[in-house]
Amino acid sequence: MPIKHKDLLGIKELEKDEIILILDTAESFIEVSERPIKKVPTLRGKTIINYFHEPSTRTRISFEIAAKRLSADAINFSQSGSSASKGETLLDTVRNLQAMRADILVMRHSVPGAAHFIASHLEASVINAGDGAHEHPTQALLDLLTIRQRVNQLEGLRVVIVGDIAYSRVARSNIFALKKMGADVTICGPTTLLPHKSESLDVRVSHNFDEVIPKADVLMMLRIQRERQAKMLLPSLREYSQLFCLTPKRLAKARENLLVMHPGPINRGVEIDPSVADGPFSIILNQVTNGVAVRMALLFLLAGRSGIEKNPIAA
Repeated sequence: MPIKHKDLLGIKELEKDEIILILDTAESFIEVSERPIKKVPTLRGKTIINYFHEPSTRTRISFEIAAKRLSADAINFSQSGSSASKGETLLDTVRNLQAMRADILVMRHSVPGAAHFIASHLEASVINAGDGAHEHPTQALLDLLTIRQRVNQLEGLRVVIVGDIAYSRVARSNIFALKKMGADVTICGPTTLLPHKSESLDVRVSHNFDEVIPKADVLMMLRIQRERQAKMLLPSLREYSQLFCLTPKRLAKARENLLVMHPGPINRGVEIDPSVADGPFSIILNQVTNGVAVRMALLFLLAGRSGIEKNPIAA
């Protein structure tokens, strides 16, 4: 069955059963990526357009790989390579894409709410690949899948999200997703990098990283979003790393089954020590692998609104 919405714009709009459906569907696509020939005919004849207004490596390539493994036609372009550089409005650009009969538009934009605006004007499905500091729903879904592969249940899981929460779309989407699944979420960082009204997110708040480490089942480390800050909100990166970098010394205080996550890109030595990022507690590369499966699932489920085959991995 398809998900209930035409678009995937944010985690906040999803119901718990929709999240579970996406994760379960993604599990079925993991096997496809392990085959010698990593392709199924599920979306043959469909056209997926990846329209990225901000730089991206993992997300853009992940969506492209996902589309191609489903046998869809994937087209990538950026703002600099579009008519937007000549003064064309965003709405006119995407309306022209729809006139070419694109089926799904994957869009990343620096303006919060851009994906919502475009989705309200298009018949094609829109997937939000990150809009400013608002949301990054596919990242949260792949994070949930990666955690779920390692633990029996998400309900009651103690997750600590560390770093630049105020400017992080990843943090917002993960908070929404984890809370919907019943996890206990703590945000941790300097006062200047936490949301102004953190209590409205229904999370615990801490400014002492060393204090929360022993209680955590999952540590989700975030980079400082300097490109979204009008001014530097820290005395220095060195001082930040002294207080909030996940080092081997800090890791020694953690539970033996701790999971360490990071959405990337990693600033090694600032939010996480290289030996920790590459160490046995890290599931960072698992996140990247699962990103393809989750995005395959979303393309399949959204395209399913128009009646594609029911078996997502039929050869």
